[in-house]
Amino acid sequence: MKALIVTEHGPLEKLSLGEFPDPKPGKGEVLVDVHAASVNFPDLLVIGGTYQNLPPRPFVPGKDLAGVVTAVGEGVTRVKVGDRVLAQIEHGAFAERAVVREVLCFVMPASMRFEDGAAMGLVYLTAHNAMVERAHLQPGETVLVTGAAGGVGLACVQLAKALGAVVVAAVSSEEKARIARENGADHVVRTDVPELRENFRKQVFNAVGKRGIDLVLENVGGDVFDASLRVMAWCGRLVIIGFAGGRIPEVKAGYLLVKNISLIGLQSSDYRERTPEVVRGAYEQLFDLYQQGKIKPLVMAAYPMRDYLKALHTVQDRKVLGKVVITMRV
Repeated sequence: MKALIVTEHGPLEKLSLGEFPDPKPGKGEVLVDVHAASVNFPDLLVIGGTYQNLPPRPFVPGKDLAGVVTAVGEGVTRVKVGDRVLAQIEHGAFAERAVVREVLCFVMPASMRFEDGAAMGLVYLTAHNAMVERAHLQPGETVLVTGAAGGVGLACVQLAKALGAVVVAAVSSEEKARIARENGADHVVRTDVPELRENFRKQVFNAVGKRGIDLVLENVGGDVFDASLRVMAWCGRLVIIGFAGGRIPEVKAGYLLVKNISLIGLQSSDYRERTPEVVRGAYEQLFDLYQQGKIKPLVMAAYPMRDYLKALHTVQDRKVLGKVVITMRV
């Protein structure tokens, strides 16, 4: 089968498109003909060799896929040959075929395109884990999403709105502001301003009042994280999702004490390994919201496999609004 292959870690150009042995499903596993796979920032870390979990080389990267089940292993009962599925995998999605664990293979709604299924994987699960599992979001609460036009950020904006929150999107350009509004943000604040901490606070308080933000979904880190802490309501919660801005922030614990702030970490992939049934319940809710038209992945571009470098560089260069996917069958 054709696949993107890591034989040596390093720049994206080290990745190659070539022939790789066909996988075979074992007990509790499913073989999927992959139609689309989304590109996530951790995929770039895996290719570069800086991710915390690296398989032995050579291997096929890629964590999110959508396709059609073509074979099942012993004991598989939840999916059958011919099912259209979305699947989570630690690596192996950037190929024409992939083997996934049945427990992390989910039958998609009939109306869902393969590109949407692939784009809905990791980012919407992360958004759901952040709001529902970690922060226990309640309808009517105010939610601030940083990095709100990226893959995870936009999923957070859509899902928070679908769950009944008042959504404030923090973005760094007018184009990103437009995208956030089109995807459900009630208010937009800008992070590309001088004296960020003071300006950011004024923008947020003008939007929602001086009580501040009940829940921050923080994807950026650095100065944006610092500014977000200053706009939180009493007993507010902040979920740390990632550090796309580069600098990992440090927190003065006294500030958390004074405002009764909860600082919450999220490593979304742990849920796949530790509580797969929680993941299944999350996708059931996400699929229901998709069918109601309340959430829908924004697929900025779908690249054929031969153009994989364009797809990967678009993510690496932070030019993505929503999601980029690679299609395997065109």
